[in-house]
Amino acid sequence: MSQPIIGSRIVSRAIRSGTVACVTSVVALAIAARRQGLHPVQPLNATSHWLNGQDAGDVARVDLRHTGTGLLTHHAATIFWALLFEWLNRGAARPGRGEAVRLAVATSVIAAGTDYLATPWRFTPGWELVLPKRSMAAVYGAMAAGLAVAARTRADTRLDPG
Repeated sequence: MSQPIIGSRIVSRAIRSGTVACVTSVVALAIAARRQGLHPVQPLNATSHWLNGQDAGDVARVDLRHTGTGLLTHHAATIFWALLFEWLNRGAARPGRGEAVRLAVATSVIAAGTDYLATPWRFTPGWELVLPKRSMAAVYGAMAAGLAVAARTRADTRLDPG
């Protein structure tokens, strides 16, 4: 019987690494917003633009409609990209530092390219509504850092193809 493309081990790892990447990138979003003189939650609120419209990034408060939707959307997206990262990394339970960083950066570059070059505007992360491109690049870098840290700090050390 053939192995599935994405096995349960990859999925469980992606949930963990995607969650770590979500945290690191949300922190980077907040820092980038503050550097622009914005409320720290505005870029995350902007992520809810798919549901709340183009003005979502103008909301400078924490609320369920914008912040909750933005956070859930962003968390789902980081887990999605973590699936790619973990699939690329499927042969190593705990990759070496260089390999973890290389795969995390590759995943982040693919995510950024897909998010802003291949995705219809309504489904982009929405950060472009409130942040300059250099800040958005830093957020993708923070996502890569989160993926790499999660992979390097795994408790399991067995080799596992799936």
